Amino acid sequence: MSRSPSRTHRAAQVAEAGADVRVVPVEARAPGTGEVRIDVEATGICGADIGTVRNPAPATGFPVTPGHEVAGVVAEVGPGVAGWAVGERVTVGWFGGSCGHCAACRQGDVVHCPEHRVPGLSYPGGWASTVTVPATTLARIPEGLSAVEAAPFGCAGVTTFNALRHSGAGPGDLVAVLGIGGLGHLAVRFAAAMGFETVALARGEEKRALAEELGARHYIDTERHQPGAALAELGGARLILSTASSTKPLTELVDGLAPHGRLTVVGFDGTPLQLPLAKLVMSARSVTGHLTGSPADTEQAMRFATATGVRPLIQTAPLEEAHHALNVQQEGKARFRMVLVPGA
Repeated sequence: MSRSPSRTHRAAQVAEAGADVRVVPVEARAPGTGEVRIDVEATGICGADIGTVRNPAPATGFPVTPGHEVAGVVAEVGPGVAGWAVGERVTVGWFGGSCGHCAACRQGDVVHCPEHRVPGLSYPGGWASTVTVPATTLARIPEGLSAVEAAPFGCAGVTTFNALRHSGAGPGDLVAVLGIGGLGHLAVRFAAAMGFETVALARGEEKRALAEELGARHYIDTERHQPGAALAELGGARLILSTASSTKPLTELVDGLAPHGRLTVVGFDGTPLQLPLAKLVMSARSVTGHLTGSPADTEQAMRFATATGVRPLIQTAPLEEAHHALNVQQEGKARFRMVLVPGA
């Protein structure tokens, strides 16, 4: 059974290292055993996609089709696939498949499978009107979320949702979010909806109104205040979620953790973290990293979003404008999350 198998498809691709993104005609790949093909309706641009385009290291050779925040409709179901039907609305995120037999997979930790795959890196991704993926990567989109809204949940949404709910913080605890960009604005919205006393940390007084609009109870301008010291004055944070791309603020930021508090990093650059261990040991603090979530986690994040009204702030562009949209995202001029729409 299939849905529109003969339509003309396109993909935004990088033909070689250093090349621009160009949209070209492609043929839909019929799903093999255990796979499904999706007609893509929306696909997000993540910060990791910038690296995929600017410094491609393809596992399967050129051309490279980026994209791991995909929302669409199941168009074909391959042999051996159970539980999925043509016409279902689905997302695919950073988790693009796992081996199914390693210790991590057997324990249900598919995200940390040593052989895990990522759409756009391990096989052609979602910057296209069609993508073929393992059925194990699919998450159902609930009623109430459009494809454009659902696409970022496969990466930005599930990442921030999981980092918050697995942090050990409880309702009423002070929780701070560093950065209110593509990841951070969703983190602030999720934190407020989860009942945390939410603090937004960002550069510039002009972002105060935005932070309040997102649901933050407090705003700390990191250009005017040392954020760690300011959090300490508020009593110390049970959790600080760092979504900013710079590692530089983190050493001082640890001072803003309460005893037993946790600094969780989801955004970072290549700069090593220089951190006196006394800052951790003397107050039983910890620093952790967090990557993403499973398709089941993504479904839960989307259900929570529909129940609480959490939505990503997005800016859409036609697939044909993928190269321009990527530049807008990289230059920080996007309204938080650029989403490509193949049908636009």
